[in-house]
Amino acid sequence: MILVTGATGTVGGEVARLLAARGPLRILARTPERVTVTGPAVEVVPGAYGDRDSLERALDGVHAAFLVTNSMTEPDDAHFVAAARAAGVRHLVKLSALAVADPAATDLITCRQRENETVVRESGLAWTLLRPRAFMTNTLSWVPSVRAEGVVRALYGDAPNATVDPRDIAEVAAEVLGAPEAHEGAAYALSGPGAVTAVEQTAQLSEAVGRELKFEELGPERARAALLKRYPEPVAEALLHSAERQRAGAKAGVSDTVRELTGHPARSYADWARAHASAFA
Repeated sequence: MILVTGATGTVGGEVARLLAARGPLRILARTPERVTVTGPAVEVVPGAYGDRDSLERALDGVHAAFLVTNSMTEPDDAHFVAAARAAGVRHLVKLSALAVADPAATDLITCRQRENETVVRESGLAWTLLRPRAFMTNTLSWVPSVRAEGVVRALYGDAPNATVDPRDIAEVAAEVLGAPEAHEGAAYALSGPGAVTAVEQTAQLSEAVGRELKFEELGPERARAALLKRYPEPVAEALLHSAERQRAGAKAGVSDTVRELTGHPARSYADWARAHASAFA
């Protein structure tokens, strides 16, 4: 039995879809009605990380678990690890972020991710860490301005980032969960096949949707104002700090892990744009 958390999200949902066809799968979901993965061997358990009873129900008989957390304040990883240890789970596959490996990344989000990794590494259970670069799906935030104005707006349009397709992350996760013993103690850096800038992404997206799109540079203050409409101030400031690191080239490095573990090259942003062109139409 494998347990997947985060199944209503970008990566967790794809991991659950891949595993549903392979054997018994259990999904822990705060909002089970939003889980779209179904199958004769799929069980959805309603619950939350702070609810020990629901964690015990979800983890009963589980061999390996895919762990996704995103709270900046709640000790969700600690709650899950304690329940997993008590239930006899053998292996945790933790979705983290590649910034944790960069000592210069000192923003709130990355520090929190480091803390969560430490909880998993010190759990006493076998573990594997997945550390992706930024998701290509983050550019879905451009949909409103692309649809309405044919414009992409972003901070530091010439800053490179080796963004990764969440499908590739999910395929790596499914591979690890299928044979966890072979990946014990590994921390995998996951990226796309090359670093791209927002200006380049705009051009590739333009080709995919068959419509001329323009790129408009946001200055730091406009970017801050836009982020504050979506996030609390500490999170917005953390994202701005991350953007500065990207501007300095800290996110341009490429890893070949996707090809090594899945057998196919990492998908490019142009691939992703073609697959999601209808969202921008």
